[in-house]
Amino acid sequence: MPALTMDQVRQLNSYSIYTTEPKRTLFTLADIHKDFYHDDFLQLMVGITDAATETAAISHFSRRYGMFFAMQFYMLAAYDEVWNGKPLEIRFDAAKEFGAFTVSMFVNPNDWRYVDEDERQAVIEKILYDGQIIVQQLRKVTSISPLTIWENFFGYLLWHYHMLLSNPGLADQAMEDIEVLEDPKTWARFSTKSWWAEYTGNRSPSDLVNIPVRKTCCFSKDIPGLMACGFCPLKK
Repeated sequence: MPALTMDQVRQLNSYSIYTTEPKRTLFTLADIHKDFYHDDFLQLMVGITDAATETAAISHFSRRYGMFFAMQFYMLAAYDEVWNGKPLEIRFDAAKEFGAFTVSMFVNPNDWRYVDEDERQAVIEKILYDGQIIVQQLRKVTSISPLTIWENFFGYLLWHYHMLLSNPGLADQAMEDIEVLEDPKTWARFSTKSWWAEYTGNRSPSDLVNIPVRKTCCFSKDIPGLMACGFCPLKK
């Protein structure tokens, strides 16, 4: 397993993903896979965020997980590496950022591995399927649209791909990965369409970073200390 470089660690840290030991572990990603834990998880997220609604609290968590989801694709395109740990090893703790309470993620820096070219398609499919499992579990916790969760994931990914496409040394690989994401066959384990292509309309991420893209509200406006995002569709 490759150890992450300091540059990679700093990149993860910038998205609240840390490779150090948390002061405590409030819950793990494995806990979210357990139906019996959902009530406790919901109470934790409402308590941490002081969200006005349960849906807002769970949407907020999906945005935090979305940072990790999007970083998977960034690491794949930039370094040919993918996270290869277990859900039990992804831990969460409460944190305060910019005056508001949230959760941060803690991972093992040795849980990444190199990806061979002939397995790249399968790796992308697995990242998406793992994301779908989280979508399904969060929808058991409270009423929330799957589109809202996927758009929470994609918001970060859109920015990552814009940055990758702006780098001449990484643009070709990023474009190849985007083409895989746009192909409905990549999503066939759980969908007849590409949710990414639905989100972007098959347009380049660099064409979309400064315009409204999402169709649903992420509910950040219902979290104390936060506000409606600049591209909230409810403002239309």
